[in-house]
Amino acid sequence: MSVYSVTFSPSSPNPFESSEDLEMADVDISEVLLAIARQVSQSLQDISLVEPRRLKEFLAGALEVLNSEVTGIKLKIPGLKLLGDSLGDVGMTSDKDKFSLYFGIGEITTRTKSDARLRERLNRYLGPQKNQLVDAINQELLEPAIASLKAIGKNGLVVIVDNLDRLDSRPKDWGRPQPEYLFVDQGDCLNRLNCHVVYTMPLGLKFSKEYGNLTQRFTDEPKVLPMVSVKHPDGEICEKGMQQLRQMLLVRAFPNLNESERMERIPELFENSETLDRLCAISGGHVRDILSILNAWIRKNKQLPLLRETLEAVIRSRRNEMVMVMSDADWELLRQVRQRKKVSGIDGYEKLINSRLVFEYRQNQESWFDINPLLAEAKEMQD
Repeated sequence: MSVYSVTFSPSSPNPFESSEDLEMADVDISEVLLAIARQVSQSLQDISLVEPRRLKEFLAGALEVLNSEVTGIKLKIPGLKLLGDSLGDVGMTSDKDKFSLYFGIGEITTRTKSDARLRERLNRYLGPQKNQLVDAINQELLEPAIASLKAIGKNGLVVIVDNLDRLDSRPKDWGRPQPEYLFVDQGDCLNRLNCHVVYTMPLGLKFSKEYGNLTQRFTDEPKVLPMVSVKHPDGEICEKGMQQLRQMLLVRAFPNLNESERMERIPELFENSETLDRLCAISGGHVRDILSILNAWIRKNKQLPLLRETLEAVIRSRRNEMVMVMSDADWELLRQVRQRKKVSGIDGYEKLINSRLVFEYRQNQESWFDINPLLAEAKEMQD
């Protein structure tokens, strides 16, 4: 049997990124809960669930609060009667009088995302009721959904909340860094949803003094997704990692061939196999970077096979962009990482890892760090 997955990710069958609903520079726990409820309700529209009475009450209360701050056109949701007994056109479905949890939450989050004043009002209203909101989501959405899914042969429900790793690290008004506020202070609340939930979180929390408290909030210790190893700590090429990267690229062009057959077709795409390996190595095993470099290479080369000369021009351009914003202190930190293969403290994370100057790798269950290969070849790093 399979598990039904609701994924906040562009690669999922139901594409959704949490950053679409959330202002990543200012996120509150109530907004995260609403975003989860919105996505789950959208993904389960074909499943008949009981009317979410308590969730409707939360939305009605939120609308009253927000409308007290809005001049002109007021927020309205079909199926919700407010104190003014008005229904409206916002959150429209094919049936104008039918309540839709997905459209209703979407209207609220769309309006508040771009208005800090409304967002503050919403959070002041929902924040003190966060536990009741979690209970309503569990009892009126998640638990009935899981029962319905099991009735049709599924094992349950998994919610994957992507992009929360992109939270801005700036402090909240009271001085608490935003990632620590959400995942440490509100971790118990995030952990109370009655289904399997996977959150992505900023890697900086791994280096925070609050990491011990973080691990107490969740049943499983956070898992770090390292780069694909392109070399070992001693500098030797990691052939296993290189092969994974080669296949990751080749399968996009030849999805119906096996691994050996794809390797035989390399000359159709690249000048030679060494050119493909150059791309894999210079990426440092960072999947997003390797695809970004490949995309720029294709646009610059304009035809196949892709030439090594063009790749080197793209590499020089990328390196120049990175070097322009670096200070002497940054270069000194990089030299220390190259020598020690370590990064220490939150400052090291902010300066090096968060800006992709340094990558983390895993080998034999242990972490080690190395310089982004684009910078390792810079003249500033040459002895």
